Amino acid sequence: MNNPFILTIIIVGLSGIIAQVIILRELLISFYGNELTLGIILANWVLLEAIGVFTIGRLIDKARNKINIFILLQIVFSVSLPVAIYLSRTFKGILGVPFGEALGLNTIFFSSFLIMLPLAFSHGGLFGAACKIYSIFLGESDSIGRVYAWETIGTIIGGIIFTYLFIPYLNSFQTAFIISIANIIICLLIFKYRPARVFKYLVLLLFIAGVYSGLAGGVNYLQHSSITSQWNIGKVLDYRNSVYGNVVVIKKEKQDTFFYNGLPVITTPYPDIGFVEEFGHLPLLFHPGPKDLLIISGGAGGVISEILKHPVIKIDYLELDPLIIEMLKKHSSGLAESELNNNKLNLINQDGRYFLRNSPGKYDIVLVGVAYSADLSTNRFFTQEFFSLAKSRMSPDGILAFRLPGSLVYLSRELRDLNVCILNAAQINYKYVRIIPGDYNLFLASDSKRIMEANPALITQKINQQNIKTNILVPEYLEYRLDQRRSDWFKRSCLGATKNINKDFIPFAVVEMLVSWNKQFSPGLGKILEYSINLNLKLIFLFLSIFTALLFFLFRRRPGLNIAYCIFTTGFFGMLTNLILIFAFQVFYGYLYQSIGLLITIFMTGIALGSIFISRQLPRIKNDMRLFINLEIAIAAFSYILALILARFSGYLHEHPLVFLAMSIIPGMLIGLEFPLASKMYLKKKGGIGQTAGLLYSADLIGGWLAGILGAIVFVPIIGLFNTCVLMAIFKISSALLFLLTRKIF
Repeated sequence: MNNPFILTIIIVGLSGIIAQVIILRELLISFYGNELTLGIILANWVLLEAIGVFTIGRLIDKARNKINIFILLQIVFSVSLPVAIYLSRTFKGILGVPFGEALGLNTIFFSSFLIMLPLAFSHGGLFGAACKIYSIFLGESDSIGRVYAWETIGTIIGGIIFTYLFIPYLNSFQTAFIISIANIIICLLIFKYRPARVFKYLVLLLFIAGVYSGLAGGVNYLQHSSITSQWNIGKVLDYRNSVYGNVVVIKKEKQDTFFYNGLPVITTPYPDIGFVEEFGHLPLLFHPGPKDLLIISGGAGGVISEILKHPVIKIDYLELDPLIIEMLKKHSSGLAESELNNNKLNLINQDGRYFLRNSPGKYDIVLVGVAYSADLSTNRFFTQEFFSLAKSRMSPDGILAFRLPGSLVYLSRELRDLNVCILNAAQINYKYVRIIPGDYNLFLASDSKRIMEANPALITQKINQQNIKTNILVPEYLEYRLDQRRSDWFKRSCLGATKNINKDFIPFAVVEMLVSWNKQFSPGLGKILEYSINLNLKLIFLFLSIFTALLFFLFRRRPGLNIAYCIFTTGFFGMLTNLILIFAFQVFYGYLYQSIGLLITIFMTGIALGSIFISRQLPRIKNDMRLFINLEIAIAAFSYILALILARFSGYLHEHPLVFLAMSIIPGMLIGLEFPLASKMYLKKKGGIGQTAGLLYSADLIGGWLAGILGAIVFVPIIGLFNTCVLMAIFKISSALLFLLTRKIF
């Protein structure tokens, strides 16, 4: 009797994770996103799910026909998914925002909230409804834990299917069609529980309409129509997704522009001559005789062509996403074709840091073609640890070259400190660092004093001796670009700058970039982020102490909230631990998307194992409160142990990636053990399966929402990974202490 409904719950979990990731990817393209944008989208999703589960959880207890509510939510979810995808691509046109114009955070927040409102709300509501309906077949103390476990299993399956099957072979609307039809079929399977006749007719109508739409080409029409509306600056030549991101090729007049996750990365056959000539020539001209080169991203489309004008022997060119190169070859221009087919070029689809750590080669020049942006995946190529790693793979006279945002007129405090904290990281590893200021600042780092002694006359002489053909690197331009007065101006502008060093686990530059970006598009939030730079663990501890004291008096008047607060802090712990482990793994091993997907899957597996185990043991547990307090202490202890592992055993982690698997499954199991136990305890005193599921699950989600907003934006960049783990431990200790002090009241 239970099998059809168990399958339904699994489909709910599977559908939720796939829908969430699809909308995240689509909105990321529209928002030209960084961690902050992703944090807002994810936080909105979690918040809407929390509202849905809380609202439906209260409603379902009083409803006569609970199956009607469940089917209605399934219908809303199924219809909302393709609508949300379409709006994610076209909302800018609806709002009248020109293509390429960035959005303020207020617009990002409200637009993503409205786009996801019916989708995330209905999915959250399905959990509350499922808990109540499932309780018809099981005791109430069992139903929440079992639904939690089955939905988590569905989430695991959905994550694997989406990563390995849907992304490589299907577009977003094709995926949405499959998910929506699967949910409609599930509604058909639970007709045996006698929903109202109107819902039966509605489900049958949607099933027939969905199948007809798929067979008649409606899915392909939505894909073509939405893309054409979204990319209205030219003709869309190609649109593809990979496990790493989205690549779009737009033709405008005679130019083909390749966009990666919404941002232009390559233009052919006529690139930005100023950039490709400077970045492709100056580092080589500062070196006495470069032969072996390494380019980490951004080489195709002009830079490689300029480098090949020098007598180099070998160029190793790294691009993480093979789809970029595939699209370049498919929409080939003479420039890109000549670069990629040159026998001196060795094309490697691999992460830059992973390659440097595992390659025995030595290079005369290392070019970091990654443009700096306010995200953690980019920052890892501009840290003290990366500069040390790059130096270990360079010849004695080798030069490392990279670029940062600059200005010819005025350096704001944020832009100054962004450049200086990365400069501080480079100067720790290299004896000499030369900065060539401009609209972008070109950094050259080396242990050779030649980079400091090179002047316009010597550069011009080398160009003439090697008969290098250039358009802008003429003597007059070199005198202007390498003018000592500009370097002196840059040094004066940096007086009083930060002493902070940009590191892997304390990415200070990310914060400065976020502040600079938000001051342009959301001045209010920019100011808040600027003030948060002074945040430290002592201030956070003081705030938590005051907050805990206030909650103590609140919980004395509102019995039951102590358990909800514990689940809130557990949700905070779960989200933040997941972010920390993914970030640490990313820093160590590179943005290997499938491996990171594996980490998330293992984390969810831990939740499933913990919840299944505890759900079976609930009837035999005599002292619920003692076990609950022990779990609170265990979560706090794990947080502190994780801090020690990251701080003291980072070298060991570099060599043993399997350790991350264990560190991912343990927090998942702790969360899975606590949630069903909390549900049983709350039900004993308060009653109402729907209300209990709504309150506790929404508390869990809101805790995750807070961690998603603050974790990636404030805590990790400003106080670092170690202190963030300590913060989690303190937070859990506060909830355990409150529970101990108020347990008799409950």
